[in-house]
Parts: sequence; structure tokens; C-alpha cells
Amino acid sequence: MTLLIQSRAAENLPLGYRVKFDINDLGIILWDGTETPAVFSNDDQDSDATVGVTSDNLEKLMNGNLDPTLAFMTGKIKVSGSKGVVMKLSNMLES
Repeated sequence: MTLLIQSRAAENLPLGYRVKFDINDLGIILWDGTETPAVFSNDDQDSDATVGVTSDNLEKLMNGNLDPTLAFMTGKIKVSGSKGVVMKLSNMLES
């Protein structure tokens, strides 16, 4: 899952923020988009936004099989912190 996120990040302009994915069944992926190139780790550090999601739903989001807005509205993803950062992120991760 980390490799898929990294490849999508490499295809886009720098994010400019730190985003933490709390993948319920796999752990933490921290995307430090303040660095160029972006740095990824499994460290549970402070971030501008945190996205709570299962690995299955994250994969569906990244493959375009789950609409990010619908996922948020139905509780399939939980967001804390900056919603604006997550909205920017959703555009970057879509296939």
C-alpha cells in the first residue's frame, strides 16, 4: 500500500503538508509532503491531517472504485485535522 501511495505522490506536485494514514488493519503511513521528494514512514507523528481507513477501502479509493466524498459521508473514512488538505490529497490519489 505504501508503494502505491508513493508512486501517486511522485506523479504530482509536492503536497506541502504532512498527512497520516491510520490504516486500521495495517498501521500508520506518514506522508511528509513538506519534503522534496516526499518522505514516507510508519512513524506516528504529528500531521496536518489524519485519514482513518481500512486497507480495503483505501485500495478502492485509489483505484477509483470508491468516491472519496461518499466514503467520508458514509463513515468509510474518518478525517481529523485539515479537511482542505484531505480534499487536495483526494485529487492526487485518484487514478
